[in-house]
Amino acid sequence: MNSYLTLLRHILPHKKLVFLFTVFSVLTVLFSLVSLVMLVPFLELLFDKTPMVLSQPNFNFSKTYFIDSFYYFLSTQIQQSGKVAALGFFCGVVCVVFLLKNLFRYLALYVLAPLRNHMIYDLRDAMYRRLVQLPISYFQKNNKGDILTKFTSDLSEIEYSIINTLETSIQSPLNIILFLAAMLTMSAKLTLFVFAMILFMALFIGRIGKSLKKESIEGKEVTGRLTSILDESIYGIKIIQSFFVQNWIYAKFSRENKNYFETYNRMYRKRDLSSPLTEFLAITVVCIVLWFGGQIVLNNEGLTASNFIAFMVVFSQLIPPAKSFSSAFYEIKKGMASYERILTILKAETVDLRTNKNSIASFSESIELKDASYLYESSENFALKNINFKFEKGKKYALVGQSGAGKSTLLDLILGFSQPSNGAIYIDGNSIGEFSLESYRSLFGLVPQESILFNDTVENNLSFGLADRDKSNRALIIGNALEFAQKISQLPIGERGGKLSGGEKQRLTISRVAFRNPEIVLMDEATSALDSQNESEVQMALNELLKNKTSIIIAHRLSTVKNSDCIILMDKGEIKNYGTHDQLYASDDLYKKMVDLQSLG
Repeated sequence: MNSYLTLLRHILPHKKLVFLFTVFSVLTVLFSLVSLVMLVPFLELLFDKTPMVLSQPNFNFSKTYFIDSFYYFLSTQIQQSGKVAALGFFCGVVCVVFLLKNLFRYLALYVLAPLRNHMIYDLRDAMYRRLVQLPISYFQKNNKGDILTKFTSDLSEIEYSIINTLETSIQSPLNIILFLAAMLTMSAKLTLFVFAMILFMALFIGRIGKSLKKESIEGKEVTGRLTSILDESIYGIKIIQSFFVQNWIYAKFSRENKNYFETYNRMYRKRDLSSPLTEFLAITVVCIVLWFGGQIVLNNEGLTASNFIAFMVVFSQLIPPAKSFSSAFYEIKKGMASYERILTILKAETVDLRTNKNSIASFSESIELKDASYLYESSENFALKNINFKFEKGKKYALVGQSGAGKSTLLDLILGFSQPSNGAIYIDGNSIGEFSLESYRSLFGLVPQESILFNDTVENNLSFGLADRDKSNRALIIGNALEFAQKISQLPIGERGGKLSGGEKQRLTISRVAFRNPEIVLMDEATSALDSQNESEVQMALNELLKNKTSIIIAHRLSTVKNSDCIILMDKGEIKNYGTHDQLYASDDLYKKMVDLQSLG
């Protein structure tokens, strides 16, 4: 219930539409009720089943006054125009009433359309805004398929299960309340009995709805795993086919597909139970009301036969909204399972982007780590342990070591992607936490090992919308990418830069950093996956980029960092040694062994 109320808060910015929808819905129900209530008294007067009221009743605010006034109006029409003319007049009134009822029903749906679309738009917008502000650790803990499912399947489920039932959720209760009020004027005793029956039916359906919600959550989780396997299969299709592991990946997909089949079978069976179950319960309630109400009429306990017929006519109109509301209850339970999954994004802790912190435009001395350690949430062993090191402005540093030594984690700490579990990081003697993250990161340019590009133009991949042709051309020249970039001009470069070669993608990534012109360049070996020709071209671009910059480079090929001002040797999350290439080669056995092995290779 709390989650449903939270979801309805997304309606608050559109309260004008909600107000109009409620007004039109009330008018729809009122005209529907009038068309039914006026039928029995008119027919009773027309066929002489009740005496006509020919004197206007004195005004008083009571049920009797309004009923007598209505009888007086009908009696006057019959007396003045005759029964045949009165019947024609009455039929015309009924047509007008139904015209107004359906007009207001259409107007209610007319204002509902933008309300429905606004809610989904606002949800999707809030989710994406939140997503791009989440810390890197969130994406490490949650698989991509599950995140994509929340943006696609779960949002669609909310639109279908909740937004599409919004009309029912508002109109059906209005119908029920107004019809019950009308019935209450006819027989309070019988109405209370009907209300008790409806309450029992609602509680019974609610128990089934809870189990449907549980199945729905499980179904979305299975969908997320399926989407993840599909994404991995498309991304890794070359590996799958070159290693001939189609059967292995198919078996993995097939297991999840079977889970999907079985989970959704259970869910649909419970959902499809709602219609026949509610219909059976409704007919059962009608029969019980007929039995109970018939006894009241036969025993002369304050309810006439004609009023009982009118009561049953109104009650018959109460059943469809009650049935629709119970069906909507099933759908809402199913949709709330999706909304609770979406809340894991909307309520996830974001990166601290506060702008009320100090800004930093440049640094003049150093970036220093003091006793910095880092422990991944899912691990018992520290990825970094008691790191103490000062990176001085204008120097070129290289991080070397075996895989898992902590090199990439160290870069993540420096960039602020992760926060130290212990210790702190300082820039020019000030903790980096004192500065806004945006201004701090503006000092850096990142060249990752795997080129990360977007399916957009070269210009937008460089500038991210801050178009500056001269600046872009200078950046492309530094990245040794101007020639091929001019050939593709304003064409999208494909998903993950798929229309470019490996070398072109990496040179474009370097150009992107050059466009930003940061003071500090961080690199995860940008040439390790390239052939000799591409490596030479990329290395030229890197040399141009790093001129007059402070740089920290993760080096896999030690030959590329021999000329660094300082090489930092890392092992098992610790800094084991540091110095120039010659110093380390002469004094450190681990470093010497690494260099010799690569030389032999």
